Amino acid sequence: MTAAPIKWRIMTEADLLAVLAIADAVHPDFPEDEVVFANRLTLNPGGCAVLEAEDGIKGYLISHPWQFKAPPELNSLLTMPASPSTYYVHDLALLPETRRSGAATMAVDMMAAWARLMQLPNMTLVAVNNSVHFWQRHDFTIMRDSELDQKLQSYGDNARFMVRDLA
Repeated sequence: MTAAPIKWRIMTEADLLAVLAIADAVHPDFPEDEVVFANRLTLNPGGCAVLEAEDGIKGYLISHPWQFKAPPELNSLLTMPASPSTYYVHDLALLPETRRSGAATMAVDMMAAWARLMQLPNMTLVAVNNSVHFWQRHDFTIMRDSELDQKLQSYGDNARFMVRDLA
């Protein structure tokens, strides 16, 4: 028996309740309000996608241009910076049944392509939930900086700021 096909598609407002449910399931220690997801969708609609299967949405990604070494606080609303200097991965969340399907690699590749189209030099993110090794497999490295330590406090003790050079 083969698994049902899954595919990434651009997120719409109609997907937000499913996205919020997945966020609550995958990141219970990092709750964000629905308005935050709607804000990111408005901020950069092309950088928000859902992983769709025959029986519903199984994951999502949210990403947008941003400022290097300035990760947004959790559960905060943003406005697009005038001169972005990085492509920020806000979140990539997959339900357990879709892991090891190649969907995460497809998502990272899509975001890298979007960042290159925007001519941004790198991608950045804050790794949580012990995801550092996953991101390292996708060419992200940990950036240690005392200035960043304070900004990462809302993400928990194990949060790591990570960078992927796109040059």
